Amino acid sequence: VSKEKGTATVSMEKHISLQELQKGLGGVESRYKIKPLDHHEATEKMKGWFETYKPVLLIFIYILAVSLLIQSQQGSFHLMEWMHHFMAGFFLIFSFFKMLNLKGFAESYSMYDIVARKFPAWGYIYAFTELVLGIAFLIHLTPLITYSVTLVVMSVSIVGVLKTVLDKKRIQCACLGDVFKLPMSTVTIIEDGLMIAMSAFMIYQVL
Repeated sequence: VSKEKGTATVSMEKHISLQELQKGLGGVESRYKIKPLDHHEATEKMKGWFETYKPVLLIFIYILAVSLLIQSQQGSFHLMEWMHHFMAGFFLIFSFFKMLNLKGFAESYSMYDIVARKFPAWGYIYAFTELVLGIAFLIHLTPLITYSVTLVVMSVSIVGVLKTVLDKKRIQCACLGDVFKLPMSTVTIIEDGLMIAMSAFMIYQVL
């Protein structure tokens, strides 16, 4: 606890919401108010760029390697099929990490997503949407609808990310749920932008 800065660091084995912590301080009528910091200075001082983003980089490398290995077994490279496998892996893995602490993800997501801010339940819906999209890409379920939903969902998602990065706010990215503490940055923009570009290209190929 820092009395001078008015800050405190809280470590917990099980997620506790800010509302519950506020109740412990006497509720909304208490003269003590608690709110999250919008940056992660301590994390960035302790870790370099690679160490900070190692989890998401390793996930991308694994997905890329597996999807390319699948293509190598077929004798020729099929771009659309590769993108299906890559996007299936992306959505399935990222939704898995969100599911590990769905409540924690929803609360983190509502801090910057334009929809989740006004409609908190969207954080829960979004995690399951990623799961459904992953399955849809894997089994080639109604491709045009799958591509279109991906384009819309990821386009809406990137708005909040762009606003946060452009405003130079340093908050936690919820892309890997509440498991890894990743700061919001251009890495998140590239991640969402890649899904938007791939889904738009796939729609173009189908039409």
